[in-house]
Amino acid sequence: MSALGLDKIIAVAGAGAMGSGIAQVAAQAGHQVLLFDSVPGAALKGHQRIAAGLEGQISRGKMTREAAEALVGRVHVAENLDQFSKASLCIEAIVERMDIKHALFNEMEYRVGPDVILASNTSSLSLTALARGLKHPERVVGMHFFNPAPVMKLVEVVSGAATDPDVAQITADTARAWGKVAVHARSTPGFIVNRVARPFYAEALRLFEEGCADAATLDALLVEGAGFRMGPFALMDLIGHDVNFAVTNAVFNAYHQDPRYRPSLVQQEWVEAGWLGRKSGRGVFSYAAEAAMPDPQTEAVLVEGVLQPFDAALVQHEGVIVARTDGRTAARLALDSGKPVILYDAMTGEGGKRVALTASPDVEAGQWNEVVGRFQSLGLHVSRIKDLPGMVVMRTIAMIINEGFEAALCQVATPEDIDQAMQLGVNYPRGPFFWAQQFGCGEVLAVLDAIQSATGDPRYRASFGLRHAADLARLQA
Repeated sequence: MSALGLDKIIAVAGAGAMGSGIAQVAAQAGHQVLLFDSVPGAALKGHQRIAAGLEGQISRGKMTREAAEALVGRVHVAENLDQFSKASLCIEAIVERMDIKHALFNEMEYRVGPDVILASNTSSLSLTALARGLKHPERVVGMHFFNPAPVMKLVEVVSGAATDPDVAQITADTARAWGKVAVHARSTPGFIVNRVARPFYAEALRLFEEGCADAATLDALLVEGAGFRMGPFALMDLIGHDVNFAVTNAVFNAYHQDPRYRPSLVQQEWVEAGWLGRKSGRGVFSYAAEAAMPDPQTEAVLVEGVLQPFDAALVQHEGVIVARTDGRTAARLALDSGKPVILYDAMTGEGGKRVALTASPDVEAGQWNEVVGRFQSLGLHVSRIKDLPGMVVMRTIAMIINEGFEAALCQVATPEDIDQAMQLGVNYPRGPFFWAQQFGCGEVLAVLDAIQSATGDPRYRASFGLRHAADLARLQA
């Protein structure tokens, strides 16, 4: 292991929630830490924030008061950047603006030795650009923690074009020594997590725009049917639509307006209206004191008892084709087959409790009720959605898988690191490559091709990485 020893001083520039959290992580590992902020009094407040946060751990019996006081005692308020000359690793955690960060890096480089690592906690800015013009750009690296830093396990270690591989390795090993899971990423817009996570928000917003279902139902399908901890709309309300929309725009523009990252017009409207989410009292949902969260659309219970379940394969029941979505709409499949069609969505979570169904227009009420009843007999809540290509879970998961394959194809990170990053960075139940193995690359590819054919939208074009993986799977079968 090439981690920095505990005799090495860690310096943190920026004493907000993120910076003080990073300082706490380093101090908890046993390092002496310098905490600086350019705003007068902010570093002292950051120091106090750390102490106050540890009181909760003490009250819950997770830390002794002696250990907490020792940790806080290892964090020292720095009056100016000159004190960073004692450090071996300097981490900036300031405002997400290239010009301000670049100026800080110049200031830090002037004050530290040539072997000191300069790390940025940026979540999306180019490490290559941050290092430009420095005398030693090879020692600039990304060290992207997730909020709250003391709790979240993931750290993305990001290499710019000039980053020395040994610097990236030392940084990753140091993060691991601090109890984190470090994944390596190449400096591309969004790195791993903020790039691969875009479809989770984008598809929910697009389905909402298309009238697939209301937000509560879309959230419920992804939570109860796919195992996500929060639905995309509840999560965007928590993050703040202004923040989420800004990140989407940044990624979209960084990729030269690639349609895969296209921002949502409806989310833009919410931002313009000031409906930012929890912090403004209203987002997709209302957070007023008297407001209750809306219930998802759920079909009435039609039968009691356990009936014969459906296979995942295409079956015919009482003159109706019942099948899991393959990306085509029920209407399209009815035209192709000459029979009425009911489609059900994919489910990926163990112990799933909800599934979406949709039907072609020629399905009769009695046929619909019979099929709904059979799904309900399996213990599933059924939500009826508009007949759109790919449905909800399958469309969302397929797009996340596609983005994962594209990131791996472009050597942003390894498939293993991508899966780990998505599970630890944004609490996904699984990573894109696990899901690809679960569904099969050929099936995911067919779904995306069908959605693109139906919509004509290039956002659904399949990555060559996924297409090639599907070809290899067929050759090996």
